[in-house]
Amino acid sequence: MVEEVNHGKGLQSADYYCRHLQEKWWTEVYSDYNFGEGERMSSAGSGRGKPKAAKSTSRSHKAGLQFPVGRIARFLKAGKYADRVGAGAPVYLAAVLEYLAAEVLELAGNAARDNKKNRIVPRHIQLAVRNDEELSKLLGDVTIANGGVLPNIHQHLLPNKSGKGKADASQEI
Repeated sequence: MVEEVNHGKGLQSADYYCRHLQEKWWTEVYSDYNFGEGERMSSAGSGRGKPKAAKSTSRSHKAGLQFPVGRIARFLKAGKYADRVGAGAPVYLAAVLEYLAAEVLELAGNAARDNKKNRIVPRHIQLAVRNDEELSKLLGDVTIANGGVLPNIHQHLLPNKSGKGKADASQEI
């Protein structure tokens, strides 16, 4: 028994529609290959074998990231943080790490430029992290080697700038 299916072109049988989908799929998949259309295939090595596979695309490239998604996935699995690791977890983690690295590098580059230097050193990273409120909170317990400290002099240690107070005191005597 064949069901009748309406797909905008009138009533057609379901098996006709399935055959149509198979032919459409076949032409989409194998449209890149020339099977007997003008080119003769040599009998040595080619012919009826597997067609050459397309160049593989990394997961980092698919996600548009610079950080290695595959390596992070391997580390997540080897670290035994969980029994199973989903497909999206390493992509998300790579994106977050790439964002944090870009943010720190941008701020450190600005700090280096403020100090008229072309090279980022640990001091510039320290200044960038400690002057940014969110990064300072994230890396509050982190010690950056050769980073130094922020320049800060407590207000009580600074000399008083009140010139009026001394003049008033001398007039009262």
